Amino acid sequence: MAQIILLITLLSLTTSCSSKDMIAPENQTLSYLALGDSYTIGEGVPETERWPVQLAGALSDPVIQVENPLIIARTGWTTADLKAGIEQMNPEGPYDLVSLLIGVNNQFRGESRGYTLEGYSQEFTELLQMAVDFAGGKPDRVFVVSIPDYSVTPFVTEVNKARVSAEIDAYNAANLEIANSFGIRYFNITPISRLAAGDNTLLAPDKLHPSGKMYKMWVELMAEDILIQLKKTE
Repeated sequence: MAQIILLITLLSLTTSCSSKDMIAPENQTLSYLALGDSYTIGEGVPETERWPVQLAGALSDPVIQVENPLIIARTGWTTADLKAGIEQMNPEGPYDLVSLLIGVNNQFRGESRGYTLEGYSQEFTELLQMAVDFAGGKPDRVFVVSIPDYSVTPFVTEVNKARVSAEIDAYNAANLEIANSFGIRYFNITPISRLAAGDNTLLAPDKLHPSGKMYKMWVELMAEDILIQLKKTE
């Protein structure tokens, strides 16, 4: 009888442990703040095709769920405009993930209108510090996305394509250096943007901004690395 009781007890313990081990960990719901301009707000594409929205979906798995991002971005915004927009909206952090993509309108307006590379670098540095603050002081929860090269679109005439492309490279060299100084991850999507030179499906109907298809390619470049980092720092 004692042996039977012992066997039943052992079976009960084994079943209990097995059931506990089979329970999936509770989902973690993470918040995401996306800062930028027309590329972040997804000018010319449906809301669901914006790259921050696609990214939030790509990052969600059985353990982590990323909320629909709070996007502070407008078409035409420069670094100064973004800073003013942030101050106006006054988002409440901390956020679990923060992204920053800004600068194309600084380059587009150019030195003739007072927009210099030096000025951009200073304001980008300030914005990146704000991004870190919004992430609760955690640089590993922030990432920077390079500026796309719109010189490949019909918007830019042949005579200006090389100049615009070179200026985009200079702006990206500056924001990469600043991101590295903060120890912040940097995703270079500019080569992907240049594929639009031979593929019109990568452009939105306005033939200037990226299509949802291109944004998906950006997300595929970023998602795995970001997800690994999120799980490291849970």
